[in-house]
This record gives sequence, C-alpha cells and structure tokens, in this order.
Amino acid sequence: MKIQLYILRTVGTRVLGAGLILFSILQILDLLEVTTDILDRGLGTAGVLYYAALRSPRLIEQVAPIAALAGGLLAFSQLARESAIIAMRATGISAYRIVGMALPVAFLVMALDFSCAQVVAPRTDPVLSDWWRATTPVAERKDPGPRSFRAGDDLVIAASASGDGRTLNAVKLYRRDKAGRLVERIEAPSAVYAHGGWTLVKPTTARFNGAQTTMTSAARLTWPSPLHRQDVQALFADSPVPTAATARRALLNGGGDRPVSYYETRFLSAFAGPFATLVMLLLAAPVALANFRSGQGAVLLSGGLAAGLIFLVVNGLLSALGEGGMLSPALAVWGGPVIFAALAAYALIALEG
Repeated sequence: MKIQLYILRTVGTRVLGAGLILFSILQILDLLEVTTDILDRGLGTAGVLYYAALRSPRLIEQVAPIAALAGGLLAFSQLARESAIIAMRATGISAYRIVGMALPVAFLVMALDFSCAQVVAPRTDPVLSDWWRATTPVAERKDPGPRSFRAGDDLVIAASASGDGRTLNAVKLYRRDKAGRLVERIEAPSAVYAHGGWTLVKPTTARFNGAQTTMTSAARLTWPSPLHRQDVQALFADSPVPTAATARRALLNGGGDRPVSYYETRFLSAFAGPFATLVMLLLAAPVALANFRSGQGAVLLSGGLAAGLIFLVVNGLLSALGEGGMLSPALAVWGGPVIFAALAAYALIALEG
C-alpha cells in the first residue's frame, strides 16, 4: 500500500504540476489576444477574470493529454534515476504492476477531461458567446448571417437565434415529398421553443401542387420537430463543437448542418477522446525501465515525447478523415489510441524482458 501511494503521489503531483504550467501558458496566450479588447470595452479586470473563467473548461480539455504525457515522463524518469524502480522490482513487483499503480491518476484526468468537454464547456461556451456579443461596440458588431440546417425531414433557414436557443428569427421551412420535389414552404417571423415543442408565430404557408400554389396564414402553428434548443445553440455558435448529446440528436434527425459521418465521428470521439490521456501515460511508462547511466534514459525520454506528439497529430488526422466520410468513424476514432497503446505496451514488454 505504501508503494502504491508513493507512486500515485509521485505521478499525480508531476501530472498536476505539468497541467498547471501548460494551462497557465495557454491561458496567458489566450488573454494576450483579448485583454486589450476587454479593457477598451470598459469591463476592467473583472471582465478579464470573467472571460478567463469561462474559457477555462476548453483549455483544460486541451491540456489534459499533454499534461499526462509530460507529468508521466517526469515522474517515471525520477523513479528510474532514484533507482526506486530497481528496488521495487527486487521485491518481486513487475513493471506492469508499477504502471498499473499509476493508472488511477490517468483515470482521474480522463474523468476531468470528459466532464469539461461534455458537461461544463457546453454550458459556458454559450454564456461566453452571448457576453462577448453583448459587450461588442455597436459599430463593430457583425451579422453572423443566416444558418441553414436539417431538422427531421424539414430543411430550415433561420436568420438568427436567441442565446438560450429558444427563439429562431426569420424562419423558413421547406418540405419535400419522397421524390425530392418541394411541396410546402412555411415562412414565419419567429419560432419559439416552449414545453418541449416549437411554435411558429404568424406563419404563412405556401403549398405547391404542380403549377398551382395555395397560400394560407395563421396566428400560430405547431411545428413538430425533434430540434432541441441546445441544437440551436450549437448550430448558431461561433465555433460549434458538438457534444455527444447534440451529435446523437443530429443522428436521430435532430438539427444538423453536416454529413452523417461528421456526427458519427464526433459522437464516438466524445467517449474515445479522454482515452488519449491513458495512451499518453502508457507512452511515458517505458522511461521507468531506462538506464540513465548508459544514456538510454535520454533516448526513451525523447522517444516518449515524440511518440506522444505524433499520436496527437495522427489522432487528429484520422478524426478529420472520419468526419469527412473517407474513413470509418470507429476506425478513425479508435485507430490512433489502439495503435499507440499497442506500441507502448510492446516497448514496455521489450524492456521488461
């Protein structure tokens, strides 16, 4: 038990330290771009801190895998230099068990990564976007332009949306028959989401039957649609990042403006993404068996760092191919983690043998 606590403390403190340093660097770089604008708007130091707090979840999501790699390399290299690994192996503890003792740190970072990406950030991103838009000087505000997307069987064009996703403005709905011919067009100044459903306000409906067009109007019209207000927030975001929930709804005929392959890949990535942290720790593990007196330690340190960075590049490339439909979403999402985890396991087995 004491050995496990020692390994957990050593790996955990290094991962935490690396994460704080990397997070601080990213936060500073991010603030350098916006601090002047925030101060020019008269928001002061409170505005800078408010912006930094709302941006933190996305930065933590970016930092988590690299922190696991850097912290793991530092921790395992320290254990190797202090001959702690040799002492542990002399008592009959294998290298695999030593790595297993450090895995709870990876699982904790994975949970933090998943929580930030799927729970916290989807709530802070709209708040930050609304705050930034509301504090922008009127002369500098830019109209984001209309958005077109699918909602069930309907094709929708909306000029804008409210920050909470409950209102669509200048809505146009287009409905087609099974042959793809336009059969109905509905225009409304707004659509309101309430009690789990949408209502079109003062809609005008045009029904097309060959060369004949029938026009009708109403004060209100129920719009049966699987579109959720969170889907609207994602569709009208400046840089939309689908969560597992929004990607799943898009696949179930909810709101979407991308190919099916994009949402399938994003849905799987939501669960596979945190495993990058585990892969990074495994890539750092072979350093624990290095002989630093012979120069092997420097080679394994450099190799572990290079392997981690290459993994990030390959993983991003495979995900892009999956989103574009050029690769199976499952292969695109899990291919990188499985391959690099296998390489890390092979290196560990070879050094242990």
